[in-house]
Amino acid sequence: MRPFKYALLSALLAGVTMPAALAEEKEAWRLFVSDHGAATVTAIDAEKGDVLERLSLKGPAGLYRTDSGETVFAVQGSAGTVQAVRSGIAFDDHGDHGDIDISDVKLTDFALAGGKPGHFVELRGNIAMWFDGEDKAQLFTERDAARGEAKPRPVSVGAAHHGVAVPYGDYAVVSVPNPEDASKRPIGARVVKGEDEQVGAVADCPGLHGSAASGSIYALACNTGLLLIEAKDGVPEIRHLPYSPSLPEGSASTLIGGKGIRYFVGNYGADRIVLIDPAEADGFRLVQLPTRRVHFAADPVRPQFVYVITEDGKLHQVNFLTGMIAHSLDLTQPYSMDGHWSDPRPRIAIAGDEIVVTDPLNGKLHLVDAASFTKTREIAVEGVPFNIVAVGGGGHVHATE
Repeated sequence: MRPFKYALLSALLAGVTMPAALAEEKEAWRLFVSDHGAATVTAIDAEKGDVLERLSLKGPAGLYRTDSGETVFAVQGSAGTVQAVRSGIAFDDHGDHGDIDISDVKLTDFALAGGKPGHFVELRGNIAMWFDGEDKAQLFTERDAARGEAKPRPVSVGAAHHGVAVPYGDYAVVSVPNPEDASKRPIGARVVKGEDEQVGAVADCPGLHGSAASGSIYALACNTGLLLIEAKDGVPEIRHLPYSPSLPEGSASTLIGGKGIRYFVGNYGADRIVLIDPAEADGFRLVQLPTRRVHFAADPVRPQFVYVITEDGKLHQVNFLTGMIAHSLDLTQPYSMDGHWSDPRPRIAIAGDEIVVTDPLNGKLHLVDAASFTKTREIAVEGVPFNIVAVGGGGHVHATE
């Protein structure tokens, strides 16, 4: 060890940062794929295509990854439960560089039971889990869930309904049920402190359905526009962004949020999407698709791009900055949007420089190079691969000796 000690002293005297000097740069991506009918989640090494783990759940799951990527939540509506999976990839920010820690995929002991678990929202490690069959949403932290602990804090939502809660520390924004018929869409949103202390007035949002985060803004979709939520001194404030008069009749009911650039994308009719700049009063642009939309996702690495797969099996790259379809690619067999809304159809995730699309009826994943927008390979997945999330990135791995 003597040479190492002298090297360390010399490096310190020379002003060299040793962690970077001794570190190896490494990139790792993992794909988590749930089955359409089976109670399983398959964890896959995205680079090699190898199955890392096949986890048994209590029911078929929708998958949600946290911003940190350390945890993937499996929301199992038919089984009335939510479980947490440790992705095995974690990052430590050191300012001038980041470290990556790679470990095994693990199903934690965390389990949260409730009637009809629905919308999952995570903001900066705080999580709100909505249950359609309950009159309370449950708030907890990613840290507790990753440790296998369940310490939920209830927040009253008035009456059981299909809505959403957004967590802000001691506060939450929750949807307001339709007072005449709670089975219909909510009519607004309110700020709640603690379990049921309302702060301020109800913000009108008729037909509330669909929500997403982009930067510091969280948006709720209404028949009349968007409710935009931002925290001021820790307290969430809500403002209304009405739809532009130039838009045709319609509204969004599904939202995704941009990463790196603050924007939102929503459905706007079966064969269109709407691009939304929340900083502009008239920041709405429609994109006409060639056929009906199946699924869409925002690229966190190349933030100007949104990917849409349509029922003809084509994958489209939409440029938010130009409002145009930049490229299109034949990828899967046609998946008609006729039939039940929950039928198995493709879903999209982005894993670094690759776009990954599930092909449920053929038991495979299609991987597309984001730069050339060409298909490069496939990964076979047992069963009916449906929902998918990607976790990963690059960082330093430090020598232990």
